[in-house]
Amino acid sequence: MKADKVYLVGFMGAGKTSVGRALARRLDWQPVDIDELIEQRERLPVAEIFVRHGEPYFRAAEREVLTEQLPKRHVVVATGGGTFVDPANRAVINLDGASVWLDAPIERLIARIPADGRRPLAADRVGLERLYHARRAAYEHAHVRLDAGRASVEALVEQLVDWLQA
Repeated sequence: MKADKVYLVGFMGAGKTSVGRALARRLDWQPVDIDELIEQRERLPVAEIFVRHGEPYFRAAEREVLTEQLPKRHVVVATGGGTFVDPANRAVINLDGASVWLDAPIERLIARIPADGRRPLAADRVGLERLYHARRAAYEHAHVRLDAGRASVEALVEQLVDWLQA
């Protein structure tokens, strides 16, 4: 798929930020991380935004930051885990660039997610698993799915470069 912008979607811990930075380096594009931009704008970590303002406030900020990325080209955008779940965000992403679902099994994601409170929606295991299964239906609307469960960042980047050049 020929594209001049890539959006990485998937659950928290799937590797969107790591793969995004590596892919941007490989393509000589700009890496963008939606959560990092929100933190810079709000001058608060995501977890603190959730505590102080709630998830609806965070999702509105996320939508605004996503919209600000639309004019940019030659960019690899690492979305937040919930960004692609919103139908309006999903439609915008799929029209604006190539969406890539980094899919990994829940057990692998749980092992990757730090238990330091930075991931507010990962506070309890049962809720996390429920959220994971609920979000998968949205992620299936991505243009391509990559198995990010066992593959290295480098291997995922090579798969993406091959796919983008096909």
